Amino acid sequence: MSAAAATTDATSAGNATSSHAGTWQIDPAHSGVEFAVTHLMISKVRGRFSDISGSVVTDGKPEGSRIEVEIGAASIDTHNNGRDTHLRSADFFDVEKYPKIRFASTAIKSDGDAEFRVTGDLTIRDVTKAVEMKVTAEGTGRDPWGSDRAGFSATLRIDRRDFGLTWNQALETGGVMVSNEVKLTVDVELTHKAQ
Repeated sequence: MSAAAATTDATSAGNATSSHAGTWQIDPAHSGVEFAVTHLMISKVRGRFSDISGSVVTDGKPEGSRIEVEIGAASIDTHNNGRDTHLRSADFFDVEKYPKIRFASTAIKSDGDAEFRVTGDLTIRDVTKAVEMKVTAEGTGRDPWGSDRAGFSATLRIDRRDFGLTWNQALETGGVMVSNEVKLTVDVELTHKAQ
């Protein structure tokens, strides 16, 4: 659910920092993937994945950049232990069998100032589907330790059934317990050692 990452999208660093070609690393301490689903057809349940790593390799232009992101499925957190245990089970992510969620970009296009469209392959439970996300460059700067930093955010929507996440329960009043549409928000901070 990636992100792809997502998030994942951070790859646009090639544009926001066009003079810094090379490899940018995701800073996991300042990055994450959040999601929201509808519960009982009436309210939103939100959660996040905190275990995120990856890189952006760029030649200084968005079109020449590539994003690769990996997310630890077991890091899912919805602030409810029972629900999180269920989400890690074979009914959903089956984290023992499929411990990683992956995203790899296939194309990046500028969509205006600081805006990009990133398409790529999202893999969940060993099922790979093409997705597209809207990416915003949030800014760049240099940290106190001499590394360049760039921030990006991205949004996308997926149908969880496309990835084998089909568990659900019908309601007596109609509808289902958990929505099939999942809204994803990716926030990443990239680091690059200044030359």
